[in-house]
Amino acid sequence: MRVGFVVIPGYSVMGFAVATVFEVANLVAGKPTYDVRFVSEKGGAIRTSVGVSVHTQALDNTHFDTLMVEGASDVRPSSEGIRHFLRKAARRTRRIASICVGAFVLAEAGLLARKKATTHWLYASELQTRFPDIKVDADRIFTKDGAIWTSAGMTAGLDLGLALVEDDLGADVARATAKKLVMYHRRAGGQSQFSVLLELAPKSDRIQQTLTYAQQHLNARLSIEDLAQAASLSPRQFSRIFRAETGQSPAKAIENLRVEAARLMMEQGRHSIDTVARQTGFADRDRMRRAFLRTFGQPPQVLRRNARR
Repeated sequence: MRVGFVVIPGYSVMGFAVATVFEVANLVAGKPTYDVRFVSEKGGAIRTSVGVSVHTQALDNTHFDTLMVEGASDVRPSSEGIRHFLRKAARRTRRIASICVGAFVLAEAGLLARKKATTHWLYASELQTRFPDIKVDADRIFTKDGAIWTSAGMTAGLDLGLALVEDDLGADVARATAKKLVMYHRRAGGQSQFSVLLELAPKSDRIQQTLTYAQQHLNARLSIEDLAQAASLSPRQFSRIFRAETGQSPAKAIENLRVEAARLMMEQGRHSIDTVARQTGFADRDRMRRAFLRTFGQPPQVLRRNARR
C-alpha cells in the first residue's frame, strides 16, 4: 500500500512522525506492507517549519492507496496545484487523511463539504467559520467520514496513523506498533483533545503517580485514605499537597476523571448508563447524572444522543 505524504512549504515536522507509524508497522507485520513517499507540487527540496529540508518527488499520476496531508505550522492558503491534485486523487485513492491544520487544505480542495472533521483545537473555530458546511468537531482526536479521515493537532497524528494501521492490519498489529513506538496507548478517535490529567498538571511525580493510579482504578472507592496510601503520605499531608499542586481537592479531581472516562464510554455507545456508572465508580446513574450536569450542563443521555447524531 503506497502512502503519500503531501509536503508543502513550512510543513510541520510532526507530520514526519506519522510516517514512522507505517515504518514500524512494516517491522511488526514482518513484510513491506507500506511504501511511504513524500510528494510536493513541483518536487525537490521543501523547507519545513524548523528549517530542515526534505527531498520530495513531484506530483504526477502515481497511484496512492492513502494520502496524508499535513499543513504548515500555521494556517496558510494552499496552492491551486495541490487542490487540483487532491480533487483528482479523491476519485481513485482509497482514503485521504489530514493531520492538524491539513484539514484546511482538504477543505480548500472541497473534500470536507458536508463531512465530519476535526483539526487542532486552536484552529477549529476558524475552520468552522471559513467552511460552514463542514461538521467540525473540535473535541475529537480523529474522525472518519467515508474515505476521509482527519485528526487533531500534533501528536494526535500518531493516533490517526495507528488507527489506519488497525483498519488495514488489525488491532494486534496496531497495538504492537504502538508498543514499539513507546506510546502508552492508542487513543480512540472519540477521546477528547482535552485531558483532565493534563489540566491538573501536578508538579511532583508522587501526585502524578497517584492520579495515574486513580485513573486505572476508577471503579474502586478511591477514598482520601486510598489515594494517600498510593502517594505514601498521610491523608492530611496528601490533601494539602494535592490542592497546592493542582488547585483542586482530591474529590473534585477524581470526579473529573470519572466524568471524562464516563463521557467516552457514553459516546462510544456500547454500554448501558448503569454499566457506565458502575465501571467509572459513580455507583449509580443518579450520581453520574449530577456530575455530568455540573461539568457539561447536560445529562449523559443528551451527550450520547448528540454523539450518535
